[in-house]
Amino acid sequence: MDKPTVTVAILGQSYKINCPKGHEPDLKEAAEYLNNQMREIKASGKIVGLEKIAVLAALNITHDMLSSRKYARSNEQQLRELTSQLDAALAHETKLVNE
Repeated sequence: MDKPTVTVAILGQSYKINCPKGHEPDLKEAAEYLNNQMREIKASGKIVGLEKIAVLAALNITHDMLSSRKYARSNEQQLRELTSQLDAALAHETKLVNE
């Protein structure tokens, strides 16, 4: 079964990308996000050359992703701690009611 081909534009260049069926909107969204990041870097005028712009955009996006993962892990840990406290409080209340 052939994978659908999606055409995306990044800094004015078109790229045909294969992706799993049903994931076309996600690919388009990712390409649009990358394009916006690269346009911002290019507009700053500090970085010249498509390859350097792409590498800097990849580093920025990766940094954001890793920061989001750390934040999510922290939130998961806080949620586990709160759940544990709630379980302990409910167990204590149940014990008091049953006495």
